[in-house]
Amino acid sequence: MVHHSNYIKWFEEARTYLMEEMNFGYAQMEAEGIVVPVLSVYSEYKTMARFGDTVEIEAKITEFTGVKLIVSYEIRDKATGEIRCLGETKHAFLNKETYRPLSLKRKHKEIYDLFLNMMED
Repeated sequence: MVHHSNYIKWFEEARTYLMEEMNFGYAQMEAEGIVVPVLSVYSEYKTMARFGDTVEIEAKITEFTGVKLIVSYEIRDKATGEIRCLGETKHAFLNKETYRPLSLKRKHKEIYDLFLNMMED
């Protein structure tokens, strides 16, 4: 079976993909002086994935305040649709220089609006 730590890596890959799809990937974020560390990770393992299985991962933003972000994940077996794992990660937006919390609404309104629009989709 697939080791449980791989699911956390899959969360990261799905989140990175989601951000790229928003046209605001991690490289661009850092260029804007923003870092988005993980504050916590939650995962609930429902059924086992085995080596060689193909899974699909849905990542979606479920909460956004302009300072904090929650991304939820659903990992399913591609062939059967069976849920393998549910999870979420919590993040904060920080200033890259000071590592202090950053309000996107006040400092980066266009980025704030981008995340807000993702919540509405």
